[in-house]
Amino acid sequence: MSLKNSKIFIIKTKPKTILDDYKRLIHLAEYEKHFDKNKKIIIKLNLSWSKFFPACSSPPWQVEGVLKAMINDSYDPRKLFTAENRTVVTNIEKGLKGNRWEPIIKKYGVWFVPLTRIPFVPYESLRSKFLTLRNTKLHALDSKIFPEGFSIPKFYVGKPIIHLPTIKTHGHTGAVGGSLKKTTEKMKHGGITCAMKNAFGGLLTKRRHFSHQYMSEVLVDLLIIQKQIHPSIMAIVDGTVCGDGAGPRTMIPRIKNYIIAGYDQVAVDTVISKMMGFEPLKLPAIKLAHDEGLGCGDFDQIEFIGEDVSQINWNFKVKRSIVIWGDQMVRKGPLQFLYPLFKSELFFLGPTYASMIYHDMLWYPTVGKRKIKKFFQTEWGRSFLKYPKN
Repeated sequence: MSLKNSKIFIIKTKPKTILDDYKRLIHLAEYEKHFDKNKKIIIKLNLSWSKFFPACSSPPWQVEGVLKAMINDSYDPRKLFTAENRTVVTNIEKGLKGNRWEPIIKKYGVWFVPLTRIPFVPYESLRSKFLTLRNTKLHALDSKIFPEGFSIPKFYVGKPIIHLPTIKTHGHTGAVGGSLKKTTEKMKHGGITCAMKNAFGGLLTKRRHFSHQYMSEVLVDLLIIQKQIHPSIMAIVDGTVCGDGAGPRTMIPRIKNYIIAGYDQVAVDTVISKMMGFEPLKLPAIKLAHDEGLGCGDFDQIEFIGEDVSQINWNFKVKRSIVIWGDQMVRKGPLQFLYPLFKSELFFLGPTYASMIYHDMLWYPTVGKRKIKKFFQTEWGRSFLKYPKN
C-alpha cells in the first residue's frame, strides 16, 4: 500500500454526546463504503481485565455507540458478531458482566462469539488460499514461537473486522526480541496497545503469552495475517479515558475526550503514540510495519479528518507492573535459565496465579479501588454507572 495520505478520523467528544459522536465519527470515515451490509462483520472487543478499570477494556459507550450507529444505518444485527477471547488471566463471562457489555449486546440483538468455543484451523493450511500477501514471510510466530505451527479462528477467515481498542500504555510492546537491557532501553521510547495489538487477543489462542518475548515482531505478523484474511479492517478507538503508566492494567486514568478511527492500523497507532508523547518510528512494531509497507508510521505523512491533533503531547510514561517486570526477568533477564520450564503449561500455572493474586487480590481492592472511586466522581464515571450490570 502507499505510505502517503493515510487518513485518520478524529472527533472531540463528551459524555452527553458520546453516542451521537460515535455515529458522526464512523460517518466521517464513510465506513459504509468499506463494510457490505450483506456480509457478516466481526466487531472485536478489547478485554484486558475481567474486572472494570478505566481505559483497560472497551467501555460500554464505545460498544453501544458503534452498534447503535450500525443498526440505525440498516445493518442486520444477525450479521454483526461481537467477539472476544480469553487469556490465562481473564475470563470472558466475567468480562462481559464486569465491563457491562452483556446488556448492550442483548439490547441491540447482535451475536457474541466467545473465541474459546469455535474451531481454530492451522494457519499454514490456509496460506495457499490467500489472494494477497501470500508469500509474505512472518517474523516470529512460525519460527521463534510456534515452530510446530499455530492456528487461527476459522470464523475469522473472509470476514471484515472492526476493532474497538482503547488508548493505553503497555509494558511489553515497546520491546523487541533480545536482552532485558535492550528491552529496558527501548521502553524509554514508549509502549502502547491499540489498533495493532487488538488482533493479539483474537487471532491467537490463550497460549499467546509465549509471544511476549517477541511482542513487536508478533504484532507485525498479526497485521500481515489480518491483511490476508480480512477484506476490510477498521479500528474505532476510544480515547475518552486513557491509561498512563504501568499498562495495560495498573494504570493512571487520564480523561482526554477523543475518539479516533482509521483503516490503516499502523497509522492509527502512529497518531495514538504521538498524542501520548512518543515518537512513533522509535516504537519497534510501528517501525517494522512501516518499513515493510504494511501501513504508515510517518506522522507527517498522515492526513487528519476532523480534529487536528498534531500539536498534542500528553507526556505519558510507560512503566512496568511487578508482573510484567517478573515476566521479562524470566524471558530476557537473569532468570532466563527458568524459561524452558516457564514454557511448560504446568509450570506456567505459577506465574498465572501470581498475576491473579497481585492484580485481582492485592492491587485491585486497594490501589485500584481508590482510583475507581475517584473515577466514579467524574462525568465519565457516572456515565459508566448508568449502564446496567446484567
